[in-house]
Amino acid sequence: MLAESEGSKPFGSEALWKSSLIENHVKQRAVTHLKHQRSAPGPKICFLGLETKPELLWEDWDEDREFTKSLTLKNVGLKLQKLHIRPPLTKFFSVSTYRNVAVSPGTTLSIPVTFRPVGKCNYEDSIELQGKDSSFQVFLRAVVPSPALEVPETVLLPICAVDQSTSAIFQLKNLSKLHTYFEWECPEPFQVSPEEGVLKPSQEIQLMFLFHPKHALWYNKHAFCHFGEEGEKIDCCATVLLQGVAKYPCLQLRNPYSKAELQDDGPVLNFGSVAVGQSLEKCFEIYNPSHVAASFSLARLPGGVPLLGSDFVCDVSSGKVASGTSISAKVSFAPTIADSVSVEYLTLECRGALNKTVLKLIGNCAGPKLSFSSSVVDFGCVEVGATVSQTIFMGCVTLTIIYHPTVPIAHYRSVPCLILHGEPLFLNLIGTCHSDLHKPAVLRPEHLEDAEEDQSDIFSVLLPNYSTQLDPQAFCVSVNEKASRQESSSLRSMTSREDIEQTVSAEMDTPSSSTPCTRVSVTPSELLFIHIKSSFSSLSTPCPPSQGVAITNHSPVKVTLVWTNSSHSPFSISPSTRDLSPLKSTSFRVTYKPKELNTLHAAQLECMAIKEQNESYEDDEQICTPWCVIVRVIGHSFENGKDHFYPHCSLEPNTVVFAGLSVRSYQTLLLTNTGTQPLTFCRNLNDCLDPALEASVSLVPRCGLVLPGKHQILTIITTPKEDLPQEGINLCLHLNFDKYTKEITVFSLLEKSCVSLMGGDTLYFQDTSVGSPTQQTHLIRNVCRIPLGFKWNIRWSDQEIISVEPEDGEMQANESAKQTWTFKPMEEKTYILEPILTFWPIQDRDCNKSILTLKIVGKGTKGSIQALKDFIDMGDTLVGHSQSVDVPLVNNSTCSISFTVSVEQILQYEQFHQDLQPPTVALQLDCEGGTVAARSTFTLRASFKPDRQSQYKWTISYQTLSFIGELLSPLQSLCEVHGKGVFPTMQVTDVSSGGGAAWLSKTYVWELLSVDSLNAQLLSIPAPVEHTYRSPSQHSMRTYPTTLIKAMLDFNFSASPLNSETSTFTLVFYNPGSIPVEWTILFPDDQQVDFKQWSQGEEICHNELEQMQVVDLFSVSPLSGTLLSGQQKSVQISYSHVVAGTHKLPIILKISHGREILLHFHGVTVEPQTPHLYFLSKHHVFTPIMIGGLTPPVQTYDLYNGGDVPVHYEVDAEVLSQLQEHNFNQPLLCCLNPVGVVLPGMMAKLEFIFSPLEAKMHYMDVPIHIRHGDTTVVRFDACGFGTQTDVFQINHAEPLPRVRRIPLPQQFAFLSVDSMSLGEIPVCSQSSRIFFLTNMSAKEIFFKWCLTQVIRIQPKRGLARPGESISCVLTFTPTDYPAIYHLDIICQLTQQAALVQYSDALQQWEQEREQQRNEFTITERDLAESPKFVTDKKPIIPPQTKGSSLGKYKTLPPICSKIARAEQRAQNEAVKLGKRPTPPRPTLLHLELKARSYRSQEYLRYFPDNFNNHYRCFQTVKPLRPKMLSETLLQEGRPSQTLGPERKFLEHVITSLLRSVLDDDAFTQSLLTIASKPLFYKPKVIFSAPAPVPQPLIPLVETNPELHVRADSVGMAGSSSMKLKIPPRVEHIPVGVFNDILLNTIQNLMVEVVRGDWDLMEQFSMSSPTISSRSKRQSVAKVKKEDKETIQSIPTTADSEASPPAEQQTQTS
Repeated sequence: MLAESEGSKPFGSEALWKSSLIENHVKQRAVTHLKHQRSAPGPKICFLGLETKPELLWEDWDEDREFTKSLTLKNVGLKLQKLHIRPPLTKFFSVSTYRNVAVSPGTTLSIPVTFRPVGKCNYEDSIELQGKDSSFQVFLRAVVPSPALEVPETVLLPICAVDQSTSAIFQLKNLSKLHTYFEWECPEPFQVSPEEGVLKPSQEIQLMFLFHPKHALWYNKHAFCHFGEEGEKIDCCATVLLQGVAKYPCLQLRNPYSKAELQDDGPVLNFGSVAVGQSLEKCFEIYNPSHVAASFSLARLPGGVPLLGSDFVCDVSSGKVASGTSISAKVSFAPTIADSVSVEYLTLECRGALNKTVLKLIGNCAGPKLSFSSSVVDFGCVEVGATVSQTIFMGCVTLTIIYHPTVPIAHYRSVPCLILHGEPLFLNLIGTCHSDLHKPAVLRPEHLEDAEEDQSDIFSVLLPNYSTQLDPQAFCVSVNEKASRQESSSLRSMTSREDIEQTVSAEMDTPSSSTPCTRVSVTPSELLFIHIKSSFSSLSTPCPPSQGVAITNHSPVKVTLVWTNSSHSPFSISPSTRDLSPLKSTSFRVTYKPKELNTLHAAQLECMAIKEQNESYEDDEQICTPWCVIVRVIGHSFENGKDHFYPHCSLEPNTVVFAGLSVRSYQTLLLTNTGTQPLTFCRNLNDCLDPALEASVSLVPRCGLVLPGKHQILTIITTPKEDLPQEGINLCLHLNFDKYTKEITVFSLLEKSCVSLMGGDTLYFQDTSVGSPTQQTHLIRNVCRIPLGFKWNIRWSDQEIISVEPEDGEMQANESAKQTWTFKPMEEKTYILEPILTFWPIQDRDCNKSILTLKIVGKGTKGSIQALKDFIDMGDTLVGHSQSVDVPLVNNSTCSISFTVSVEQILQYEQFHQDLQPPTVALQLDCEGGTVAARSTFTLRASFKPDRQSQYKWTISYQTLSFIGELLSPLQSLCEVHGKGVFPTMQVTDVSSGGGAAWLSKTYVWELLSVDSLNAQLLSIPAPVEHTYRSPSQHSMRTYPTTLIKAMLDFNFSASPLNSETSTFTLVFYNPGSIPVEWTILFPDDQQVDFKQWSQGEEICHNELEQMQVVDLFSVSPLSGTLLSGQQKSVQISYSHVVAGTHKLPIILKISHGREILLHFHGVTVEPQTPHLYFLSKHHVFTPIMIGGLTPPVQTYDLYNGGDVPVHYEVDAEVLSQLQEHNFNQPLLCCLNPVGVVLPGMMAKLEFIFSPLEAKMHYMDVPIHIRHGDTTVVRFDACGFGTQTDVFQINHAEPLPRVRRIPLPQQFAFLSVDSMSLGEIPVCSQSSRIFFLTNMSAKEIFFKWCLTQVIRIQPKRGLARPGESISCVLTFTPTDYPAIYHLDIICQLTQQAALVQYSDALQQWEQEREQQRNEFTITERDLAESPKFVTDKKPIIPPQTKGSSLGKYKTLPPICSKIARAEQRAQNEAVKLGKRPTPPRPTLLHLELKARSYRSQEYLRYFPDNFNNHYRCFQTVKPLRPKMLSETLLQEGRPSQTLGPERKFLEHVITSLLRSVLDDDAFTQSLLTIASKPLFYKPKVIFSAPAPVPQPLIPLVETNPELHVRADSVGMAGSSSMKLKIPPRVEHIPVGVFNDILLNTIQNLMVEVVRGDWDLMEQFSMSSPTISSRSKRQSVAKVKKEDKETIQSIPTTADSEASPPAEQQTQTS
């Protein structure tokens, strides 16, 4: 594992540091540790051409002595340098030379300087060398010798593993000339060596820092080196910063040959099957993935080591692995016991590592698997003395079997073939021998069915207690020489453990006499002839040695015993045949009579036991197979004192270990004669062996002969017992009847079954949710040497709660088994369970079984998962882009919970698009589930990638899972996640016009630029093709209008005369969304034009050529930009009127990943002196009118004159007359001003009255004729409705969103509102609104309102200071006739400085003009010399000669008129005077007002609840209508006049009522009482006229200068010329006074709120202020006005016209 902190990159092996020089004064204490760097003598300097040292330093000096050094001056220049030497200032330094010296070029001057110290301290002084122009100093210093050491400032030690060490070497140098003692103080985990010592002067030694960390951290500590003079107090200290990084080491085991050998409990190295005596090697790698070198050790897991040692050997036991490298380790496997499985565990331990890796080594040893080609060899019938041979195959080995019978009987033998370390093979040999006299029944293979049971018991064949198998005399088996040596050596002998178990069980269950192999037995089965007389002079001695044997018939039948002994054998037996009754015994004598001396002999004597049967051989069923017993005999003929053959043999193995089972088992050994002489072996029967041991361990055969180069397989049979010795049993094998022996050590100990619970006897489960299972692993290990089987027993009631996998199994010796326990609580409580482990030896299932109890403790709890936040808002995300958020899930319970999550999606406010695909779940989770530990948090990462614009709502739910993935609970909600997929959108929130279109209203410009349609397109959903790309798609110039763009709009720039001022329109783009918007406007030149068509050489078409010419007329600034959320930006579009005609230009407005809109710019430039009316739209829709109304309102249609001449228009009356005829002779649509004139650049309103008779839609095409122009047909749509609930109401909501406006170009101020809607109001009623005018500029501006007849704004004009907000009160009084009002109120803004400048220039210009009128200057220089032409006087005539006639005529005056003279005079004056100053062009602000007025009867009918909310003016405003309006139409909605008798009746009634009231005494008395009461209100203060506002110097343009506001007799005081007479005592105050008081109070409050003087949210105070803030502002303004000298004709007070005096304000507040 890596360290907790990664730190920097690994350091190298060398330590890095920065060298520094540290020294300390002797007097400096260790408190401050003053350290300074010792400065080495610097290089020489050159000054004034002289080269010298900058200072002289004395270091080694003593007190009361003189020390002299020379200061050398070398002139390296070309001039003679004269110097004046200023000696040192102190007495400690002196100079013994002249004060004035001269140094010639190339010469050197030495100045001796003497130092005379008087004490141990530092001395400093200087010598000044003064030249002609400048001087310089040479410093003199003497320092006290002090200890100084050079140590590094920082030592970076190599990166190190935890619990390991690294080192770095550095130099420690003594810079002083003193013997310096040092001692280090080093913090953990750093060490230094050596820690102390003494340095001689200038001595340098190497020190080593050792880094031995205990934790994985970044270490940054200081080591302190204390030093000083030897024998004195150490008071100096040097600090070294030690830095080192420690990380946790980590080692991994990797098998380079197989990646699949990895089990649940760790890596495994499987060797497979290896034969005994062979070995197999495999390698594995130890890899270090960490950043540090790691030391390791490989050790075996303790316990379970076999007696003969482990079968596995590893060549690596310890080592060190560098970072990022690996080393290879080799393991060899050499098994020693066949049919066994070896298991070992290697533990890889690394110091400081957090993990421990265990490598499992496993291999099995399998014996050879051989078989005969045929299990029966039938020789048939053979004559006595004949020899017959047959061949069989055993694997690759060829066996030849020879049959040489000597006795005429039926022969049958089941010969076992012992295979070393393998199971034996049985070969059945049958044959029948006939002689002339005896012809027994022929034995055939089918007769062997009953005899097959004889070969089932290997122990009955091997053990001498039952029978002995000898090499038969009749049968001889030889191995074919074709078998290779390797194949021959592969012969093994071993029985399977299954056969052994069956044999042992058979012996225990049935008596020995009943088994087939014990029907005939011989005792003894082995004979040894080893006692030969010394006098062996003749081999034919009459008394050869002999021994007896006894044969017992255990069968119930009589048998005939026949010995098949060869006549050439040295061993003979007598008698050769004998009958033996049932259950009887008989004896025979075996005689040894060798024919040669000093030889070895061995034989197997065979005796056939033939059961008696009938003489008839015809019935084959009566043929019985004979029984056979064998006696093994050996002997030698060596004389006494004659040495036997020296044996050369090998015995493998010499140590045999038996499995510790209480069953009879056997092992095989191989005795090989490697010499050239025969070899006999025998286990001496006279050996003193414990009978118990003799019964436990047997060697078969006990004796035998091995020919040279041959081998003998020995079998050791034993039954392990507890009382056998632990050190083993030693069996002695004698060789060649002499002292030569071979020892065999046999370990036959009864092993008890033992299993270890490696995880402890108690298994704890963490708290688990009820119904949810959890798992825990537990290890059990077989610590005995025998394979064990195991099984867990769980009580039936606990099986639903706990389970284990695997429940049963087998474990080889030393093998561990991983158990996976599952705990599933069913209720909320603590469980204590005790399952039982039963285990037993695999090879002995019937033995007593052992048990172990495991205690399991677990607790069931109820757990749930909760989200930290129940609601998560991911905000807005761009469609097609992704956004991620973390959803923390917390588990507050004490149990871990496995869960799966699901997401349910709901779409809200989805905007449909035809190209969209069906919706998919837009919220993707990084995982489908997981496990949350107890009291911990699980972070679920959710990614939101919307594919459409919609409000997404997701519900994240979870279900608990079991460890295998089963659902345990229903869906439970975790949290709700909201997100919104959005497209980048923007909209136009404000428009303004300037230049030639400055007088256009904002509503007209809004419709002119199709802003509503543009906003609808901008806010709509883009097509998938549009939002995929950031830039617009590729288009071609030839295909405009392109079919790829579906959104197309017209941008109209109206019309203006040729060469008029450029029309500019400003659009304010606003980002209403929450994501940034990148937009761009592309002209045709900026787009990705397809040039393939242009490259073909075709001519440019007319549209392309026209487009290339028009592109310069339109301009947009800026062309692109980025809008953040809520940000606004103004874009200015201009159209130049320099080319006459109608111009069109397509451009593209592209939003990145959003809409792509094609805008068609349309502009018209009118030729001079050409009448032109610009129609915004040729289709107009009137406001719907209710049928049966008293007076339909007046509605308007706008006409704009875009030319430079007045335009006379005329509405076609014929069409209106036809409409009237078709409408039952009633005027359906009536135009009030059908004929009129529209001035250049102005707008006229056509007034219409639509009065329907039917509730339907009317379509009317009305031609409008233009004098000297074209006729335009405009379609008017109007609708009539009949229900009262469908009364049309003015939309009070503003068409634009309420966003904060930004200053537009060339805009000095802005209004708090751009549009007002008064709604439905009665005629002649007054409605007031308060708004504010704010000066945004840094200069004072003068404003003036251009008002109409029905509008009054106070103040009408004024001065606004920088940053000032002026409150304006708008009062609207509609006319007495109903109408629908769409008014455009204009405010002219002009900078005050520009007005002052214009006033000064105009005044100067007028003065100059007046001066030129009264004065003139004669500029003719030759006036005295030039002749004078006088018309009224007779000129002087020169003398004439006689006959001349010219003297009687006069010169004629010039021919010119008076007008031409006046023009010429004016031109001359203008040239002399200069051009008249032009007034500054004002900036215009537009205020839109909407309202609809009703007759009082209609208003009371339609809006009865709002009738009393309006204040009606008693003096109405008469409407201005053309004279051609018919009186019938005007009187249509008015109450009819009462004529005739009804009128007289009304006059009589009213006269009688008035007279009755005047004659009433009570009424007269009440008048007198009221007159005597005091007056409580002084209205004269209210109606006092304010001071008049001075008018500006220049006249400002108004919409209608002839119209002015009429003041009502009881209205607000606004006119200074009105005088109101108030009687001295008035008790009843008019309603208008209260209205004015209330209006003035609200106005004052609004001003205070805007200025921040009063907060509407605070508690209202009942105490009225003494003076309003508005009055204060007026007072301050007056004081400032008196202090300043300003021009009297320019207004300086903003509210002088509208604000009452301070006294009046106090009373009205």
